[in-house]
Amino acid sequence: MVKDTDPANLSRSQAHALRHARELEGHLTWLDGITGTALGVLAVASGIYTYLGVSSLLDDNGALSFIAAMAYSVAVSVAIFVFWSYLMRLLPAVRTMGARIGLFLSMCLGSLAIIAMSSWLNAAALAGAAAVEQHLATTVQDYQAALERANTIAVSGQGLQRDVARVRQGFDDLSEQEATGNLSGIAGQGAVFRLLQQKSDELAGLETQIASQQPFVDAAFAEGNAILSRMRALTVEAGPVEPRSVLFSEEAVRLANIITQLRQLSVAPLVVRAAQDLSASVVTPQLRSTSDATRQDQAATIDSVLTVLGQRAETLRLAAEAVNGMTPPSDTVYTPISTADAVIKYAANFIPSWAGAIAIDLLPAVLVLIMTVTQAAIRVGRDGSTTEDMMTLADLRAAMIALKEVEGHTSVKAPEPIAEPHPIPAPQPVPMTKPAE
Repeated sequence: MVKDTDPANLSRSQAHALRHARELEGHLTWLDGITGTALGVLAVASGIYTYLGVSSLLDDNGALSFIAAMAYSVAVSVAIFVFWSYLMRLLPAVRTMGARIGLFLSMCLGSLAIIAMSSWLNAAALAGAAAVEQHLATTVQDYQAALERANTIAVSGQGLQRDVARVRQGFDDLSEQEATGNLSGIAGQGAVFRLLQQKSDELAGLETQIASQQPFVDAAFAEGNAILSRMRALTVEAGPVEPRSVLFSEEAVRLANIITQLRQLSVAPLVVRAAQDLSASVVTPQLRSTSDATRQDQAATIDSVLTVLGQRAETLRLAAEAVNGMTPPSDTVYTPISTADAVIKYAANFIPSWAGAIAIDLLPAVLVLIMTVTQAAIRVGRDGSTTEDMMTLADLRAAMIALKEVEGHTSVKAPEPIAEPHPIPAPQPVPMTKPAE
């Protein structure tokens, strides 16, 4: 870019730049009067919210805790005021790029320190109670999922009663066929009939045991839902969150016991063991027929019955293992949490509160950048101008008055020294003469 060497154009551009620089200096002079007050107000406001955040972390509410929280909040306020005052004066004044980069990095490091010691406590004061309530609501959802999962497994186990009843009914039908002679060809209640009745009675006992668990499952699930209702009410109830958290913790312990009880009420392990014993523990009745052919027919029928028994037992075992292999409910434990920890854990749910807490501490950074840009613009406007060019009419008038005062002092003549009077000579003594005679 070729520099304009026309003296007239250069003089006009310099005059315009100087007027712009003087205008900016006037604005900065006016703003300097409110900048310190604004920084003080922001620092005090941050200190107040920091005090509230620190108070929520202290267990004791005595005088020592009050003094500790107050001392910390005052230290934060002083640190914020001094830190931004330093930067607001120094960063706009430096001229070299290295100094600017160094101060800018110092500003970033100090901003992180302010966020660490103040902003998260401000967020705790702004949204701490709501964050704790969010923690309670999330815990309720976890407990509800665990309760429903435990109830689903227990109900699925109760559903095995139909499988057991179906297998038992199959053996009852075979025993009736044996009694009429349609199974082994020999009517009556012989060895085959007794074997079928034996397994039918075992399955009937298992079916009765499963049915007896149903009232306990229903009662446990109903009680768990009642506890969940009380926990939801504590989550949204008005008033301080700390006493509600204590009651919530007690209800959470009761609900955890209910979930454990539901897990123990599942009959799937019992059905698995019964299915394994169904074919393993077979007491073969003694064949008392007088005919060898009849005994052979009964033995063949018993073998067929045992084969069917193994198949039915395997089917029942697989159904029970399918229930037993269902994903168990997750172990949910309620952990009390402070307001400061809650706003960090659930920060994504309280972005506006976090933004306000950080903004009240870092807003002076915007003022620092504004001052830096303005001072740079003033320096650009003054670039290439001499001291005489930058003098305003007021400066010229003051200079002329001072010059006149200096000239007035130098024009006054020094007073002439007063001549000392000549010393009067002492009178000489007159000689005394004798009178003529």
